[in-house]
Amino acid sequence: MSEATVRYENPAPGIARIVLARADKHNAINPQMIFDTDAAFNRALKDDAVKVIILAADGKNFSAGHDIADTVENYAADMQERSPGVSGWSGFQEDATHGWYASEKEGYLESAKRWRNLAKPTICAVQGKCIAGALVFAWVCDLIIASEDAKFSDPVVTFGVSGVEWLGHPWELGARKAKEFLFTSDVWSAEEAHRLGMVNHVVPRDELQDFALDMAKKIAAKPAFALKLTKEAINKTLDLQGQANSIDAAFSLHHLCHTQNFRVFGYGMDTSNLPKVANVPETAKKG
Repeated sequence: MSEATVRYENPAPGIARIVLARADKHNAINPQMIFDTDAAFNRALKDDAVKVIILAADGKNFSAGHDIADTVENYAADMQERSPGVSGWSGFQEDATHGWYASEKEGYLESAKRWRNLAKPTICAVQGKCIAGALVFAWVCDLIIASEDAKFSDPVVTFGVSGVEWLGHPWELGARKAKEFLFTSDVWSAEEAHRLGMVNHVVPRDELQDFALDMAKKIAAKPAFALKLTKEAINKTLDLQGQANSIDAAFSLHHLCHTQNFRVFGYGMDTSNLPKVANVPETAKKG
């Protein structure tokens, strides 16, 4: 696990803290960070002394979302090199939708499923900006504590895509507010997120880490097996209501949008033999 992207700590007995450590990049999420975070979660999961896991971040912002500084090709190559293949997918460097679908399924969707279903309670501490892909890191945790300056947004509809890869929005915000959040690409405050039930508590910035740690200690005092089964029971309730299937279906629609953008703009593939589309809105070209 690279110290460059993630730091693993034991701040108190029974507690593991995983810290996103790319503060100079606003903790933008690249493939290395995904797999370093996965390794850290696995480390905490396998340690029977750990009963509760905190996910936190260095710096001003929790995370600016997926790191899109590199090309799609470089992203796919990095995924090919680092992927443990746990989802059973391959072909990360295949052309067009094939490669991108495989890469994001492995790196974004399957990792989120694993973290969401970890057999230990998880708490996410969010400060500053939490944008797009960073929402996935927060939403798969069982509890979210936000600082008063936390800001949440998913602007990807502006880029011609139907929401970030883990479409937890209706479950976190309710259907109508989820539509508003995505349709407008507005930035919402910690207080609004708390009002809608997405965030458990809002605290002053300088109290964020202590508050999360105190809650983790309170939870860690409970029997480990009871905690595991309580989490499983509640997650299963959501699954029976359709959460898992709806997120899987939304992921496919997400990639339908990618394919549309491939055809319109030609990024990430050879489009010499594809028809051109005229009159493209300028806002969509940013995608």
